[in-house]
Amino acid sequence: MPAAPLTSDDLTRLRKEFAADPTTKLLQNALTHAELKAVALDHDVVMTTDTTMSHQLDDWKVTNQKKSGRCWLFAGLNLLRAGAAARLHVKDFEFSQNHAMFFDKIERANYFLQAIASTADRPTDDRTVATLLEDCMGDGGQWNMFVAVISKHGLIPKTAMPETISSEGTQQMNSALRKILHTAARDVREAAPQARAEIIERTLSTVWRALCLHLGTPPERFFWQWTDQDRQFHRDGWLTPREFQDAYVPIDAEELVCLVNDPRATSPYGQTYTVDFLGNVVEAPAVTYLNVEMATMKRIAADMVAGGTPVWFGCDVGQQMDGERGLWDARLHDLGAIYGTDLGLDKAARLEYHQTLMTHAMLFTGVDLVDGVPRKWRVENSWGEEHADKGFYTMNDSWFDEYVFEIAAPRSMLPPELLAALDEEPTVLPAWDPMGALAR
Repeated sequence: MPAAPLTSDDLTRLRKEFAADPTTKLLQNALTHAELKAVALDHDVVMTTDTTMSHQLDDWKVTNQKKSGRCWLFAGLNLLRAGAAARLHVKDFEFSQNHAMFFDKIERANYFLQAIASTADRPTDDRTVATLLEDCMGDGGQWNMFVAVISKHGLIPKTAMPETISSEGTQQMNSALRKILHTAARDVREAAPQARAEIIERTLSTVWRALCLHLGTPPERFFWQWTDQDRQFHRDGWLTPREFQDAYVPIDAEELVCLVNDPRATSPYGQTYTVDFLGNVVEAPAVTYLNVEMATMKRIAADMVAGGTPVWFGCDVGQQMDGERGLWDARLHDLGAIYGTDLGLDKAARLEYHQTLMTHAMLFTGVDLVDGVPRKWRVENSWGEEHADKGFYTMNDSWFDEYVFEIAAPRSMLPPELLAALDEEPTVLPAWDPMGALAR
């Protein structure tokens, strides 16, 4: 139908409708002096949610990603550090997040440049090329990308490559790296095919230099010694990152597969999916999801926590969240009541209409089970200790249904039909599909 302009009669009608509603003046007074979330907050949800759990694993401090989008790396390293701390017999331990980010970025630069070379025959306004150019160097990632980095480059303790001002606040470094990569993308696209490899090699030298300047040079080996919580001294001497990982990480991250809940009709359950040009390490296995019903995902997550293993997960973190209290609930903020309308898109529709996607990754470290059914979940975030329960958040189970998108789960916990699905060729989703969103 033809586009209709707003007329003076329309504006008069809108004014009269607003003035005729007896609640609008009260709400206007509230919203002109208080934040929307404070006005819409459901006090009953706050009052009925406590932090106790029937199963709780964490007895350690949270980490802090500072002003960076490394949540997926932090969550992955936090998953592995509990076992490492036990083997080292120490109370608090952290892997070097800076080391993992360094190698993610150099690998990601190569992945981007190879993708640009393979799409050089397409125009820059091709949707796939535009998607590649839009986010050529950010901090975000997914579970399979975490596995790809540590499987190739290993892990080291934080003391062997500590944080820098650029690892804790990545904006300026990333901006510079994007300029380097966008310039190289132009050169690769304009060059003859036989000249592209040399341009990529030269660009990677520049990226390596920039990363070393900002983050420090990653050690090929480091000297490892420590004192445990019983004040016993230990020395392993010189180790490579892979030797350290093999010695002190009891969980094989490669055995954990990514389960997602994508309820769109176009993505049937029980099948695998991948996203075109999603990844960071060129030779690593493709980022692959196994789409499962929510009941399956929750059962596996609850069984993992109850069995003593934290769970890496990705979600849409800002939805229905009280950051100060550290609380999530699907009905925490009643925006529909504020605006006098129905805002009830279901999860599938929110994906289809660009209202939701995965934005953040964290760790389940507790679950509150009542007769075997989850009531709420304890979450280790990577935003420091200032908020929530010293950085640990509480998620009511209703929120899990609506805003959790994926978990990393052991193959051994999957039923036979889902195990068989992992061997099938995945359906390839386009590069701009919301299931390719990167947790930051």
